[in-house]
Amino acid sequence: MKIEGSTAFVTGANRGLGRRFAEQLVARGATVYGGVRNVASLDVPGVIPVRIDVTDPASVAAAAEAVPDVSLLINNAGSYTGASVSDGSLEDVRLEMETHYFGTLAVTRAFAPQLAAAGGGAILNVLSVLSWLTFPGYSGYAAAKAAQWSLTNALRLELAAQGTQVTGLHVGYLDTDMVASVEAPKSDPAVIAALALDALEQGAVEILADQDAQRTQADLAGGVAKLFPAIA
Repeated sequence: MKIEGSTAFVTGANRGLGRRFAEQLVARGATVYGGVRNVASLDVPGVIPVRIDVTDPASVAAAAEAVPDVSLLINNAGSYTGASVSDGSLEDVRLEMETHYFGTLAVTRAFAPQLAAAGGGAILNVLSVLSWLTFPGYSGYAAAKAAQWSLTNALRLELAAQGTQVTGLHVGYLDTDMVASVEAPKSDPAVIAALALDALEQGAVEILADQDAQRTQADLAGGVAKLFPAIA
């Protein structure tokens, strides 16, 4: 996937990691559309704002119709409600799934024909170490991210026929609003965006962006006893 000269669409481009993706794509010579719910919230120089709510099928369809010739899709839009799967608000748990799983699926389906027309192009799905792991306070989010990981694997297989590269980005704590209250080492979103775009151009289909992601993937082989030693 060559970024220079490509046309990219980034969901959730107004802040956090999505903003850093948008900035770096512009710097690397791409035409960049930033998908946001409120176009007034996007102020990244060189990025064209497009209204999209990934949980609203009509909004997704309208965005795909408004943005031509996309060859790189970055599914970055996210939500975090803090809902527990055992006793949290079912509405909040559904929102996590609607955003991360159904939202990613809807946006990918809407833009897949453009990617095919561009010779296949590429999709980058922003996942998490919580695709593989969960903690109290994150279980609703983690369940949705696990579903998004499985979706990413399925899309990689099913879109291979049209030549589309589907890449999953796994990352631990990022220095963003979502984990502002967490006292732990955090990665710089700009560094992660640069690393991910470099790997994407090199053809990577799975990116382990930090030590948390690398360690957690390795721990999967140890099963529940390795992932959750306190309860195994």
